[in-house]
Amino acid sequence: MLLAEFIRESVPALEKLYPSPEARGLVLMLCEERLGVRSYTHIVEPLFEIPEAALPGLKAGMSRLAAGEPIQYVLGYTEFCGRKFKVGPSVLIPRPETGQLVDEALKLLAAMGRPAKVLDLCTGSGCIAWSVALGAPGVSVIAADISEPALALARSQFEDVSSGANAPEFVCSDLLGGCREICGCFDLLLSNPPYVMEKEKAAMRRNVLDHEPGIALFVPDDDPLLFYRALASVSLRLLDSSGTGIVEINEALGPETAAVFETAGYKKTEILRDIFGKDRFVRFSSRV
Repeated sequence: MLLAEFIRESVPALEKLYPSPEARGLVLMLCEERLGVRSYTHIVEPLFEIPEAALPGLKAGMSRLAAGEPIQYVLGYTEFCGRKFKVGPSVLIPRPETGQLVDEALKLLAAMGRPAKVLDLCTGSGCIAWSVALGAPGVSVIAADISEPALALARSQFEDVSSGANAPEFVCSDLLGGCREICGCFDLLLSNPPYVMEKEKAAMRRNVLDHEPGIALFVPDDDPLLFYRALASVSLRLLDSSGTGIVEINEALGPETAAVFETAGYKKTEILRDIFGKDRFVRFSSRV
């Protein structure tokens, strides 16, 4: 089968779910990954034949995309902070905005000028923990999640360095239960906890609702800040009095989230905006 023919026949199936340019882009991404071709190969080589052995895999990938499965799950990875991270249905797909949390963390660690201890709660794929560990040599990172399948995937990232001194330590621990499995005194606390309210589902795409883990996304409408109260409580036990916390937040609840940490006794709280100009992070420090 010609590559150009496969692309032409595949795009309409995805146009039922996505705008035409996005549908075409997804088909091209699948072909690039599975065949090792370029996005323009079908144009410059109109007679390019798909190897017979590769066709079943391509068709299987298209079936998954047509069912609404995110391209990142189909490919098995996503790009985050300049690195490839494994992803699957047990973890959220890292978003570009979360990369800003990593950037802020690395700036703080560089300013410390000494080996630091970092705690990453609700780690999911481990993208924050690994990005910090690999981006700040000498740092010690402990990362926790309630999901064993998520932790198994997180541990498997970057297996070539997984036994190295800078590899994060992954722990199964429940934030809402107080993270009792974790002890120590940390210089930096990071977290991207669940924060999407149930009522916000109506504005979300089906590929997210049907395929990404709801346990990592949603909170009750009547108690949307429960994870931040838990983070504030845990921070009082695990974060050094001179330490800093940075948490990702719901854009609609910036002041309310900051108030949780102020109530816990932090004298400095700051709402940081993401690349789209939305309230996306709260930074807190200077505990009374």
